[in-house]
Amino acid sequence: MGGGERRRSRLDAAHAARADGPHPVGTVQLHLVDRSRPDDIAGPGHFRELMATVWYPARDVERYPVAPWMPTGAFQAFVADAGLSALASLGPLTAGHVGAPVRRSGRRLPVVVFSHGAHSHQGDHTVMVQELASHGYAAVTVAHQYDTYTEFPDGRVAVPLRDRPAPTLPGDFAADLRFVLDCVEQLAAGCNPDVARRKLPAGLLGSLDPRRTGAFGWSKGGTATACATLADERIRAGLSLDGPMQMNPPLAGDLDRPFMMMSAAFTRATHPEAAAFWSHLRGWRLNIQARGAVHVSYGDNEALFPQVAKLFGWSGQQLQDVIGTLDPDQAVKIQQAYPLAFFDEHLRHRRGHLLDGPSPAFPAVTFLP
Repeated sequence: MGGGERRRSRLDAAHAARADGPHPVGTVQLHLVDRSRPDDIAGPGHFRELMATVWYPARDVERYPVAPWMPTGAFQAFVADAGLSALASLGPLTAGHVGAPVRRSGRRLPVVVFSHGAHSHQGDHTVMVQELASHGYAAVTVAHQYDTYTEFPDGRVAVPLRDRPAPTLPGDFAADLRFVLDCVEQLAAGCNPDVARRKLPAGLLGSLDPRRTGAFGWSKGGTATACATLADERIRAGLSLDGPMQMNPPLAGDLDRPFMMMSAAFTRATHPEAAAFWSHLRGWRLNIQARGAVHVSYGDNEALFPQVAKLFGWSGQQLQDVIGTLDPDQAVKIQQAYPLAFFDEHLRHRRGHLLDGPSPAFPAVTFLP
């Protein structure tokens, strides 16, 4: 890591003050166990264990602490594995406030569930998640056990398993998403799915609308989103953020519900699996790509790595080697605008014009035929 003076304040995860919606954001963690899926790695009597986080529009946030990007133990393990241990004390913050009461209006909140990429974590797309929450969505992020960095309520820190088989295929991620949809239905019905029945924010029970549910994911999570959307009609609209679409077993059947692909490295022109998936889309479909984007461009790296570059004195070329040539501020705005427009149109029937074609506000975004 290069020289340069290192400031000792926290990083700003996902532009914490810049969720652009009209509502402040609240958040709460859930500890979930899927008792329909035995966990052979954990041993006899154990079942698939997940952490999930709900982000939502809040009524009042003044007395509630700001949520970290990742729990402390998980963040320290994450940066150590990334060779960035010098950042261990600079854990980023978000725009979410832990435990803040839910803003209730005359209608329940549409829901989107998020699936992260391989060896990643549920906070890696906070830019999008808190933006959606600030515009009136309940966004539920999932930590896919054995392929993620996360922390459980008893203090256990989980890291990706790399040396033995584990349920971490896209189909396993998809099963996690479908289980989380079951938990969303429990919350909607007024039941607390948390294993220990920990206290939930005021107004959360009964505030979600499982009839207006979407899903999105990045990389392997994008493939998992496609798998889950194909398998579960509760998902009314799906969004893949540069998913490779390498499915096992191979795709069988067509999808007649809306699906959008935001491509970077895994384009239909270069990856036959992405092209094959596209050919199975029989409903509303859209494929966009931002010029200069790389695989990590549709995520929080665009907000965080320019800060990391300043801390370590990276050159402009070193930064571009990580996040591509797409302007970082433009990348953040693309992440905020396009998923919101997609879910607004297909979950809320709020049709705008952003998805109709190229926009002067986003000159880097191209629409792929």
